[in-house]
Amino acid sequence: MSDTYLELANSNLGKKLFSAMGLPEPVTLVREDPKEPHKLSGQVLWGNSHGAAFEDAIGQCLKENKLIVGGTPMGVKGHLIYDASGIASAEQSSQLHTFFQQSLKALAPNGRVIVVGLKSSATNDVEQGTVQRGLHGFIKSLAKEIGRNGATANLILVDKGGEVSLQAPLRFLLSAGSAFLNAQILTAASPVASMAADWQRPLVGKTVVVTGAARGIGLAIAKVLSRDGAMVIGVDVPQSEVDLISVMSSLGGMALPLDITDHGAAVHLRDYCLTKGGELHAIIHNAGITRDKMLSRMSDHQWNMLMQVNLGSVQRINSALLDTDLLDNGGKIIGVASISGIAGNVGQTNYAFSKSAVIGMVETLADSCAARGITINAVAPGFIETQMTAAIPFLTRQMGRRLSSLGQGGLPIDVAEVIGFFVSPQAAGINGNVVRVCGQSLLGA
Repeated sequence: MSDTYLELANSNLGKKLFSAMGLPEPVTLVREDPKEPHKLSGQVLWGNSHGAAFEDAIGQCLKENKLIVGGTPMGVKGHLIYDASGIASAEQSSQLHTFFQQSLKALAPNGRVIVVGLKSSATNDVEQGTVQRGLHGFIKSLAKEIGRNGATANLILVDKGGEVSLQAPLRFLLSAGSAFLNAQILTAASPVASMAADWQRPLVGKTVVVTGAARGIGLAIAKVLSRDGAMVIGVDVPQSEVDLISVMSSLGGMALPLDITDHGAAVHLRDYCLTKGGELHAIIHNAGITRDKMLSRMSDHQWNMLMQVNLGSVQRINSALLDTDLLDNGGKIIGVASISGIAGNVGQTNYAFSKSAVIGMVETLADSCAARGITINAVAPGFIETQMTAAIPFLTRQMGRRLSSLGQGGLPIDVAEVIGFFVSPQAAGINGNVVRVCGQSLLGA
């Protein structure tokens, strides 16, 4: 559904009117060019704290992608990167302030701010660990300052051995694919599998399963993964078989009409994948439903039906797949949670429970998956423009759009791009992460 307010705010007449009236003026976000995805461009202003640990890794990334590093000649603006890993005391935090106080004027509309720091487990002492934690609050506050220009700010925390994994999150956060990812924290650790792949088409030769693939966010996920070279097995309920077959045919993928809540559905899906080559690169648990009702009036059926779709089927599919070696040595498990599972929402006790449990799945499986060369991560979408949100009452819909740092709702492709990053082989050092794709929604901030 189109956002009329956003369109007006970016029209010539609308800009004058909105400015005169003091109304919020959200900027149209720049997203990936479908003809040249993952292409990085622009100027980068880069700084390092004293004793920073990742100067070489960041420099290599910028050099390999032919990004211009420097100031703002002739008024050209761009992205900002700061390696804050050397900050180990309250006094040294002034280096962070100095860099950004002097450099924010060089940030372009739709620009990216990336701060690199250390995860507490990788710090040298208690004082450094304490100060590095301050980067969380810094990045969340900075994101709220710059979001009105369509710019984003995100944090990469590097764990022990994670330096070799740094290029993938750096590239993604600099890309147009991260347009709606704001004020988020990605943790880079030692890779659990090979990271070798082409940056432009990282999924060539890979087979992935996407549940709920016939429409909405699932369809966007299937399209992005196909664009990146994957053979997509789309799964959806038999009632959507016609749409599913049409979509998968257009993508050169395979359609599997299946009710994932049926008895034996998980085994059927596993066996289907085994017959298609015996190797599966990723399972994306996207299928989900809502059955909203105040808890005092919610029926057993509304609770149990939702729980079987959003949670029970996910657990059974994971169990069936992990009973084999289909995902071992490079596989990916992706859960689709929700900011409702983080912040809660009126009338969504069942939905919030199920989506919070998806986050629990990531937290509890991360270590055992890593031991097998598998990563598991999740996205938690906020207000995304879909058929479901189009049915929300007008005023509620407008509030959902405006109550974020970017002043607008996201698109299904925004969720898909983050999943595409998690699924890429280069992200083999990104494990146990849960990120909100919400434009820094104030809900649960």
